[in-house]
Amino acid sequence: MTPASPVQPPLRVGVLLLPPCSALGIAAVLDPLGWVNRTLGTRAYDYLTLSMDGKPVPLFGGGQWPVDLAVSHAPTLDMLLVVADDIQPVKDGDALLQHLAHLGQQRVVLGGIGAGSWWLARAGVLNGYRATIHWQVQSRLSESFEGVIVSSNVFEVDRDRISCAGGAATLDLMLHLIGERQGMELASDLSELLCLERVRTPNDRQRVPLVARIGGSQPKLSEAVMLMEANIEEPLTTDDIAGYVGLSRRQLERLFKQYLNSVPSKYYLELRLNRARQLLINTSKSIVQIGLSCGFSSGPHFSSTYRGHFGLTPREERSQRAGLGAVGGEEGREGAGG
Repeated sequence: MTPASPVQPPLRVGVLLLPPCSALGIAAVLDPLGWVNRTLGTRAYDYLTLSMDGKPVPLFGGGQWPVDLAVSHAPTLDMLLVVADDIQPVKDGDALLQHLAHLGQQRVVLGGIGAGSWWLARAGVLNGYRATIHWQVQSRLSESFEGVIVSSNVFEVDRDRISCAGGAATLDLMLHLIGERQGMELASDLSELLCLERVRTPNDRQRVPLVARIGGSQPKLSEAVMLMEANIEEPLTTDDIAGYVGLSRRQLERLFKQYLNSVPSKYYLELRLNRARQLLINTSKSIVQIGLSCGFSSGPHFSSTYRGHFGLTPREERSQRAGLGAVGGEEGREGAGG
């Protein structure tokens, strides 16, 4: 008889809210933890909300979110998540930084949700760690804190430091943490309950709106990229795209080179490969089906192109990222394709 697995003690989680906060961002942290407790019928997570002074925290759009305690009165924690939507100074900012620096010297996992990463960096507890933050302030984080290894990913888990871009990425992070602690089956059940089409991983990059990268002065370029995104299964030629947006091929190539440091064909291919990667990780479609739906004419073409870009085959990607062994029928289809 297999011995029963030892029962894990509750993970003690503090959620520190810095004003003004988004109610959606707070709920994205708390609701998954509460759902796990209700589903398992036990307190897998002991969590409480905190503010700097113990008073309710103002929310964007009005209203307040009540908290349990002032952060200085919190009991011993295993994890503290700092939830913030702004990098502007806050009341008792010095006390906040001192508290975070103190926790950084203890065996406490520290996390930044949205702009919370900014405050962890200011406290010096992200030096030597990978971290991410919302794309709007990513460059500020990188320029201001040379010791932080800033990434563009939706979330990062680096040893005892956690960070995420906020918004919907908070759910991705929480599902990842729940999957690591309680198993991916439970995390998958929660993702289905939340009607999530797919759950992003630490290797997924934030989708930075094109207009944010190039400004609003290049409508032809934006239109060209929108055409590419709308025609993944049956890719258009570069000449087709140029014609649709009213440019010559050379003019279009010049725009891509100047603003995206790429050529249209390469940019288009990367869009299709990234879409294929999402489908591999988050759907049960066969590898051949995914290749065809992303504009590749055959299994061998898809497999070789994918390996050339990502350094591993689609089957290896699915196995690594999903934590599953290769399915015999799937492997046979890919192998038959070359």
